[in-house]
Amino acid sequence: MDTLMPEKVKPLMRTASPLSQDTRWADGLRGIAAFIVVTSHITRALWPILSSPAMSETSPPTLLQLPYLRILTWGRVAVAVFAVLIGYVNALKTTKQTRAGNLEVALIGIAKSCFRRIGRFVLPAMIVTLLSWLACQLGAYKLATSVDSNWLRDSSPRPSPSFGVALYDLMNYSLKCWTDGGNAYDKTQWTLTYLLKGSLVVYLTLFATAYVKPKMRLLLYAAMYCFYWRCGDALIGINIFAGLAMAEFTFDPDVQSSMASHGTTYATISSLAIIVGLFVASYPEDHPEWAPWSASMFHFGKYIVPRGGELARFYPALGTNLFLTGILFNSTAKRILSYPTFTWMGKVSYAVYLTHAPLVRIVLTWLLYGTSKNPPPKVEDGKTVFGGWKPLPNKWLPILMIPLFLVLLYKLAHWWTIYIEPMCDKATKWIEQKFFREEDNSNNLMS
Repeated sequence: MDTLMPEKVKPLMRTASPLSQDTRWADGLRGIAAFIVVTSHITRALWPILSSPAMSETSPPTLLQLPYLRILTWGRVAVAVFAVLIGYVNALKTTKQTRAGNLEVALIGIAKSCFRRIGRFVLPAMIVTLLSWLACQLGAYKLATSVDSNWLRDSSPRPSPSFGVALYDLMNYSLKCWTDGGNAYDKTQWTLTYLLKGSLVVYLTLFATAYVKPKMRLLLYAAMYCFYWRCGDALIGINIFAGLAMAEFTFDPDVQSSMASHGTTYATISSLAIIVGLFVASYPEDHPEWAPWSASMFHFGKYIVPRGGELARFYPALGTNLFLTGILFNSTAKRILSYPTFTWMGKVSYAVYLTHAPLVRIVLTWLLYGTSKNPPPKVEDGKTVFGGWKPLPNKWLPILMIPLFLVLLYKLAHWWTIYIEPMCDKATKWIEQKFFREEDNSNNLMS
């Protein structure tokens, strides 16, 4: 365990060094984002009022409703982080190759990476859907459908009336997960189809701009960022092009030399970008008018967000773009995110993302509500009516059970990365061998 403990954190205001191609910081950030997704769904289940910046219009905020800290309990920033990192990490190798003039190698890499991405992204999600379907038919979600949490009741599937219908439902929702995000057996998988489409847009963009000059490629990325902003796509569009631009900056010699000669300036500006970005990303999902800071952002947002745009999507996306760009140019922030604890969390992040929601509805629900009973029926106007949903037996119980649940979740995620993910990788490689022709280095790709 000693190897997982971070070293003494050094000050954030440190002279910046030229951009490194080491992506461990991205793994660490991805791990933190996956953790925030878990805490956000637990928050939705138990304390949905935390989506607002205060307890009521006239009440003061709690600690977790304040800017910065509230990011830990709401997952929209996490989804934006995933999207930016899809653009950044997936573009690094190709960007380096195209800048070096290795265009044929880059194009072959794009084709294979695109294919592998689909297999490694889809297969684990289908396995989780299958397991959740099986748990549903066996009645594992029954308790979650009877508790006083709207999120748990609404997101927990009911068993199918017959085996034939159950098989149809399994096939139907396995497909719907990738068409419209409507997977009833794990509704939190709705983001996967958008993240997968974002990956494909990244590969298509890299292919289309492979022969474009680097400076002009950055200009095209900026134009596409503005295009997606105008289209109102703050979920994926603007984020992946922010990530693509970050990858381009990583290999830009002018940026490298500028950082080498103006390190202190870059460190200062990048630190401010991180601070401002995290504040902007703190914009609440509900009732922004309940706090002065979010009310001001609400009124300002009307002038910068396209008509019909969702401020609760745009602000987290914009804030994420700011603080990730700041991290890219801040060596201290990257070093902190590269600590072994965070990189290990990044290694198991996809497993955590896929498995946490079914486990929240089954394991955590039993830990919290296992001893609870429905209130007795009420008599109103001479009629017997439903007495209410099963309440939380003790308001302090989550303090004990949530840490225990997180330990179990990460243990399972670690096991998943050891046994399940390698199986999916082998299956993807086998399919790749069947589909792809053997490379012939003697023939020119463009001939």
